[in-house]
Parts: sequence; structure tokens; C-alpha cells
Amino acid sequence: MSSIEQLSKGYNQAQSELTQLVSSRQQLETQYQENKIVKEEFDKLEDDTKIYKQIGPVLMPQDQSEAKLNVDKRLEFIKREIDRVEEKIKNEQDRFAKARDQLVSARTEKMQQAAQLQQASAAQQKQ
Repeated sequence: MSSIEQLSKGYNQAQSELTQLVSSRQQLETQYQENKIVKEEFDKLEDDTKIYKQIGPVLMPQDQSEAKLNVDKRLEFIKREIDRVEEKIKNEQDRFAKARDQLVSARTEKMQQAAQLQQASAAQQKQ
């Protein structure tokens, strides 16, 4: 496998990983927004409002303070996951840029070598 093929493979892997990370980030953001809406709805409830949690096909009563605490914990967890994925995205973007630069450099060098060979061949034919 030539060095350009290896660089191209690394570039494609970095691009694929970056795409997956961005997709994960979008899913986490959706979950975060959904839980934020739930928290906002909980904040509007009166203290004596009954809350039910669906467990399979059954609605089970749940303590309001426990439900609010669960949503707060979920929001914190999702936020930490978003931060973690964003850090991975940043690292992968750096890796992607480096792979792209190396690939462009290798292709440019290969084209220059081909042009030099062509010039040398043309010069020999003139003699």
C-alpha cells in the first residue's frame, strides 16, 4: 500500500469518526433539551401534584421531589457527556486536519515528481 493510500485511509477514518461524534453530540443535545422541558414543566407544578412514572405498561406513582431530583441528575449527566463528546470532537478535528494536510502534501509532492519526470523525459527526447 502506497503512502498516499495509507494517508487517504487515515483521512477517511478520521472523517468517519468525526461524523459519528457529531451525530452523538446531536443525540445528546436532543436528550438535554427534552429533559430541560421536563424540568421546566416540573417547576410549574404545585407541591401536592401527583406524578406518575411509566414502568413498562404500568403507571406507578412517584414522589415529586424524587422525580425532580432524577431529572436534575439526568441533566447533569447529559451535560457532562456533551462536554466529553465535544472534547473528543475537538481532538478528532485536529487529527482530521493533520491527516488532510499530510494527504494534500503527499499528493502535491507526487504531482511535482511526475511533472519533473515528464520534463526530464521531454528534454531527453529533444536531444
